[in-house]
Amino acid sequence: MTDNNYETIVQKSNDISLSWRSIPAPQRGELIRQFGEELRLQKKSLAETITKEARKIKTESLGEVQEAIDMCDFAVGLSRQLYGLTMPSERPNHRLQELWHPLGIVGCITAFNFPMAVFAWNFCLAAVCGNSIIWKPSPHSNGCAKGIKDAWDKVSGEFSDLILILEGGNEEAVSICEDNRISLVSATGSTQMGKELAPLVSARLGKLLLELGGNNAAIVCPSADLDLTIKGIAFSACGTTGQRCTSLRRLFVHQDIYKDCVERLQKCFDDLIIGCPSEDSSQIGPLISKESYVSMQKTLDSLKSKNINVIGGERLEIEDPNEYYVKPALVLVEKIEDEMLAETFAPILYVKSYEDIKDAIHMQNNVKQGLSSSIFTNDMRESELFLSEAGSDCGIANVNIGTSGAEIGGAFGGEKDTGGGRESGSDAWKNYMRRVTATINYGEDLPLAQGVEFNES
Repeated sequence: MTDNNYETIVQKSNDISLSWRSIPAPQRGELIRQFGEELRLQKKSLAETITKEARKIKTESLGEVQEAIDMCDFAVGLSRQLYGLTMPSERPNHRLQELWHPLGIVGCITAFNFPMAVFAWNFCLAAVCGNSIIWKPSPHSNGCAKGIKDAWDKVSGEFSDLILILEGGNEEAVSICEDNRISLVSATGSTQMGKELAPLVSARLGKLLLELGGNNAAIVCPSADLDLTIKGIAFSACGTTGQRCTSLRRLFVHQDIYKDCVERLQKCFDDLIIGCPSEDSSQIGPLISKESYVSMQKTLDSLKSKNINVIGGERLEIEDPNEYYVKPALVLVEKIEDEMLAETFAPILYVKSYEDIKDAIHMQNNVKQGLSSSIFTNDMRESELFLSEAGSDCGIANVNIGTSGAEIGGAFGGEKDTGGGRESGSDAWKNYMRRVTATINYGEDLPLAQGVEFNES
């Protein structure tokens, strides 16, 4: 990337945002609807690109494109619901009103594991709210970004520049974060990445939306339906080869059902079909890189050095020797180990027994991250405790489903070292707009708030 290229991208994005914001929101929504229709037409080919670059199995890749389509549908409806409040004034003949206006340019930094969906979360909402977007995808997924851009260009006409792609790595991410012309930086990635980028945006008092790491846990209670539970655990721990921010890392099982649960899990993990992600039968593909494999093995070696029972985790020689297929690992621990407190972005599941539900909730919460959590129970008291203020401290709390696989209707994000951001559904659109409080005096007098007197002499 040269400075001229970067400057050209930012200038184009700024120019298009000025014209785009003047388009009525429902008309912006109509263009997003057409974009969604184009994604439907290209769903299969876009999914193939995801499988090729991110190495996700076919059904997950198709699901990711569907998530982008769903976001278009959500944004179309939202285009007629960008509501502001009208509030009663304490002064006679006055009205208070809340207005929402576009920010301008949104910078979007995305990770390899969801190379299209996370961008769609941001773009669909940002665009319908009147903003343009500069997208820096992961270097692992430039082809995915090109596929989305090509689909947008087919329907966007004069608004093609509403999506502009900035390829590159850390240098380009830093450029986005330091540029005060970019009103909001939305960044998805590791907690370390967030800690490095956040000060750059904060130094210019910019707006920041972070979706960072998760160290997610599930609790299995005595009343749980174990058939359902094992399926939910397996997908959460092993789906996307354990490379989701919502992947299940820690499992707390009540001591009365611990042995049965572990035996079932071990059989389930043994039966998983690991293979080329392009094959329909495959349930797990390879890790994204050698670095990911090395990180996984480093963690497992550390556990083994302490004589902790590690089941699985070995590399499998499947097809291309340059790819890193691994068997998911079950790690049976008797106490909280240091390795459990840090997220390893790989299919490693720590399993520990518990006696009291409050202890299980405490262990779940006692990590730096706060993204996703779940409980498997048919006891209403346990599920309600888990969802209460004394329960899960995560942004996502599920009952009788796993930690991964969120729908677009709910705002997605987490607390603590996860960054506090919220994307996708609910009222997450407010991140992409600036709020104005307007006071209108339609009377002939000028009363002041709080009864202040300021009479002319």
